[in-house]
Amino acid sequence: MVDSFSREITYLRISVTELCNLRCRYCMPQSGVEKKRHADMMTEDEIIAAVRAAASLGIRKVRFTGGEPLVKRNIVSICRRTAAVEGIEEVCLTTNATLLPALAKPLRQAGVRRINLSIDTLDQEKYAYITRCGRLEDFYSGLHAALEAGFKKIKLNTVLIGGFNEDEIVPLAQLTQRYPVDVRFIELMPMYDGGDFGPEAFLPLSRVLECLPQLESVPTDGGVAQLFRLPGSKGCVGLIRPVSAHFCADCNRIRLTADGKLKPCLHSPDEISIKGCTEAEMAEKLQQAIANKPRWHGELSPQHRSRAGRNMNEIGG
Repeated sequence: MVDSFSREITYLRISVTELCNLRCRYCMPQSGVEKKRHADMMTEDEIIAAVRAAASLGIRKVRFTGGEPLVKRNIVSICRRTAAVEGIEEVCLTTNATLLPALAKPLRQAGVRRINLSIDTLDQEKYAYITRCGRLEDFYSGLHAALEAGFKKIKLNTVLIGGFNEDEIVPLAQLTQRYPVDVRFIELMPMYDGGDFGPEAFLPLSRVLECLPQLESVPTDGGVAQLFRLPGSKGCVGLIRPVSAHFCADCNRIRLTADGKLKPCLHSPDEISIKGCTEAEMAEKLQQAIANKPRWHGELSPQHRSRAGRNMNEIGG
């Protein structure tokens, strides 16, 4: 489908859960989230019906997110059934990697072709701080499991935070020289406000270019990241700038939350419920959501907070 601003919408991001085994400070409260009733969340069959409805409208790529999608007990089944839907060409997943040792191979066998792993620091103490409860060695175990399972073009997502990991830009980028991965720096978005980050935390990604003058520009891969390469690297360094240089004009995605709400834009408060709908009704509501997709997400800055109305874990990272 094409929206009212001539953007072809081909990408659906589906959150399968609001729950997570970590408590990252920019994503969710320390206490976690209040569990909703099971009856209020999308069932596996409803998720697959939504995928079929989306595919009938031209969606070709599906990414599963959370929360942490790997805490969902039936995530492998959901991925397998999605990969079998006619018209779906690519099934992807974003995870904090800590549960991958047991699930990397089953996910690969289920049809997941691309996987993104979240890593914001290479320091054990800082990792424990930013996640509130995580262990850096668990991330590395997950990364190695993904490589051993045969995943290609693994992307490591790093949220750049002034005063926290700004001093690690170089070693984080150098992961592309150690592993066959891309490292993508992402600007911190003013969404969840737990009091952990002041204005100094919101850095433009021009800081990465200042720290890495040896980066060489390379053609984009069709995604939203501006791509570069370090000499002798096995992967790329990507810059994703939703705050300082938004890419709304090229946005090709729509989102579905774990409780069945379509969000035309990450930062919009607008939501359309499809929970309990038939597949045909889901297709109609998807059309409505795509038609209502805004031109851009509005000003984002420490002074202009996101209007999303939810924390990131309640939408899907």
